[in-house]
Amino acid sequence: MTKTQQKHREDLVQVCHLIYEKGWVAMNDGNVSIRLDDGRILCTPTGVSKRLVRRQDLILCDSAGRKLKGPRNCTSEIAMHMTIYSHRPDVRSVVHAHPPVATGFASAGRALDKALLPEVIIQLGAVPLAAYGLPGTPALTEGMKPFLAEYDAILLENHGCTTYGSDVWEAFFRMEMVEHFARITFVAEMMGGARALPREEVEKLFAARARYNVKSRARMQPGMPLVAEDLVEAQR
Repeated sequence: MTKTQQKHREDLVQVCHLIYEKGWVAMNDGNVSIRLDDGRILCTPTGVSKRLVRRQDLILCDSAGRKLKGPRNCTSEIAMHMTIYSHRPDVRSVVHAHPPVATGFASAGRALDKALLPEVIIQLGAVPLAAYGLPGTPALTEGMKPFLAEYDAILLENHGCTTYGSDVWEAFFRMEMVEHFARITFVAEMMGGARALPREEVEKLFAARARYNVKSRARMQPGMPLVAEDLVEAQR
């Protein structure tokens, strides 16, 4: 069933409130968008806390990201959303936030790329790190472009994380998975080191996607994710 624009507005506002309640944003941080059936973009306004966003605050843009309707300006990072949509026709929603632990990895210049959790491997493969670009400028998206075709979640160096999916809820839950994965990785490293799964087991997990009805473009390739054998080789 096709959702009405009103329903999309309700979902987008609910996701904004959730990312605030989870502590993934502060002040006016973060931005969320939905690509409607007619190609127009519904997005969050600039200068409004995600805790306080209301349906009537949302901005409607054309397919090029130009404002059509709304009481404020659209998010200053609309170009990032439009870049993702242009590279991924299958994507209908984008969520950008600053979840603290995942952003800590991004600020340390580290991808979330170890093969640690079966669920993450099946759903996301790995979470690469895009090189830093000034927020709100084309430089932000340049570092993302090499990863857009094959990954559904990207860490942004010294900036945060962006996830996307077939609807706003899938994009939101992917953000939740990234932060959960970052927290577990951090704890494992504090306890002496995160132990990656061996290549054979990771291959089985990629092959199991069909069984779990998971559709993901991420494929197993050298170093993404890092398997046990890669880490042993790196220590030599």
